[in-house]
Amino acid sequence: MRRVIFAKFIQIILVVLVLSSSIFYIASSSALLKNSRKDMLYTLRAMDKILDYSGDLTGEVEKLEQPLNENHSRFTMIRMDGSVAADTGDVPASSLDNHLNREEVKEALAEGVGTSRRYSETLKENMLYVAVRSKYSDYILRMAIPYTGMKEYLMLLLPAVWLSFLVAIMYSAFSADSFAESITKPLKEISQEMLKVNGDYTDLSFETYQYPEINIIAETTTEMSRNVKEYLNQIELEKQIRQEFFSNASHELKTPITSVQGYAELLESGIIQDEGQKKDFVKRIKKEAANMNNLINDILMISRLETKEAEVVKSDVRLSILLDDIIESIKPLAASHEVMIHMDCKPLCIYANGQQMKELFGNLISNAVKYNKPGGQVWVKVTEEDRNVIIQVKDNGMGIPKEALGRIFERFYRVDKGRSKKQGGTGLGLSIVKHIVNFYHGTITVRSELDAGTEFTVKIPIQGKVC
Repeated sequence: MRRVIFAKFIQIILVVLVLSSSIFYIASSSALLKNSRKDMLYTLRAMDKILDYSGDLTGEVEKLEQPLNENHSRFTMIRMDGSVAADTGDVPASSLDNHLNREEVKEALAEGVGTSRRYSETLKENMLYVAVRSKYSDYILRMAIPYTGMKEYLMLLLPAVWLSFLVAIMYSAFSADSFAESITKPLKEISQEMLKVNGDYTDLSFETYQYPEINIIAETTTEMSRNVKEYLNQIELEKQIRQEFFSNASHELKTPITSVQGYAELLESGIIQDEGQKKDFVKRIKKEAANMNNLINDILMISRLETKEAEVVKSDVRLSILLDDIIESIKPLAASHEVMIHMDCKPLCIYANGQQMKELFGNLISNAVKYNKPGGQVWVKVTEEDRNVIIQVKDNGMGIPKEALGRIFERFYRVDKGRSKKQGGTGLGLSIVKHIVNFYHGTITVRSELDAGTEFTVKIPIQGKVC
């Protein structure tokens, strides 16, 4: 890259030098031609004033011959018909061609002043001609000088031009090398810093460089390294969660399977003869099978909510009717725990999946009942605020320790494992609730105090019109 920048820089400088030299040459040639014409015109005007047109014109012109020859100039007097009246050249005026078709003569006749540049066959060199119409007689006065433009000065200027080119190239080469170094060095430093990372993307550190564009590269690289680190941490966290999930799921399934296997082996062995005991074992087997079925259903629901693979059928769900059905189904559980449930639900409906809403309400209310005290109370309140459905489930039960509040939505996490086992359930209820709330882009918060109770607040945005 450095070599390419250096070569491009030198190339641009050479092009600029050639263009600037060409422009200078053209501009100088134009200025020289303009000044030469001006001087010749001034000389012709002066001659027009001092010439005696009433006397011998040849004699008058001969007086001017010596100073004109010293300046390598030629003076010609031309009549209006184009014939030459007098000339300072070596050829007699009478033998010269008619000059009426000369460009400078035609311009002088038409406009008073005429100029032209051409090769003179008589003098065998390039000449500059300037002609003026006399103000004092019917003659055209013409002056000619050898004119090569800037070519005659080129050889004089050539050493200075080459020296200027050499100095410019040397300075440009130095500047190009410094410029290339100022660009490539930061890029090398960024590259070397990235090579030192060695898997730890938080160790990147870059200086502040003189070019904002390179600083942007450094900042972007640092930001990308942070994102990669966060992504890797997230992958590692998900890996740990997955391992814990499989471990917990295996443990939760192993216990009922072991019980079912034990009861089945006892029945198969024929040791148990009492019919009442046999029926009890069959009842226990069915209960453990139901627990396994519930656990598998909860695991499948979490999987569907996480992957969002299954198509969720939504409809308008009337929350008051849904809540009545859920509380009715929980009444036996509430009666066994001696807990009273109070409901306050506004006539609202939400565009959602009915089964998911059942799971959400059911898990929150059943937990409030299970982890309550005899004679406890549960309050369920549903309202609408700022296009959000607000669901509040509050109890005055045992409460949750502060250190456990951050983990209650984890799968299979139990605050009091001994008491939780006695209460039944899969340990996935609050995790399912959290996933359902996230599925509808809502939020869930919890407040709790030991021996005072717990309150869950769910806020779900309303889609479409409120029923």
